[in-house]
Amino acid sequence: MPFLSFPTGSKRRRRRSTAGYTLVELLVVITIIGLIVALVGPRVLGYLGDSKVKTAKIQIQGFASALDLFYLDAGRYPTSSEGLNALVQRPPGVAAWNGPYLKGGTLPLDPWGKAYVYRAPGQGAPYDIVSRGSDGQEGGTGTAADITSAVR
Repeated sequence: MPFLSFPTGSKRRRRRSTAGYTLVELLVVITIIGLIVALVGPRVLGYLGDSKVKTAKIQIQGFASALDLFYLDAGRYPTSSEGLNALVQRPPGVAAWNGPYLKGGTLPLDPWGKAYVYRAPGQGAPYDIVSRGSDGQEGGTGTAADITSAVR
């Protein structure tokens, strides 16, 4: 008859310790992940804010090109009361309108979901196009700063 042996205490401990992770190991891993998120998170959010500013600048350039086409057809820029809407819908009294001048025939909002401000005449230019930034208020700093057309 074969001799039956039962695991000794050291074998039992070894099996228990390799069966899973301890609470301390899990807490260490969670802490490391938390530190990585805390260090990388603000940079990622900063890149997101910068990309919205760049998007607004590109959209303003697109408006400027469309306004130049409107000017070539109508002989003038839209008035402040007509606004940028004149790029997608024929304003009254404009006979030579060959629009819509914006792709898709819709007027896009700025990257923060607000309408662009259009002024004609602008400050030292035929027009100004302004996005009020992330806060939607005049002025500001960082991503809340106004983004304006550079037509001068």
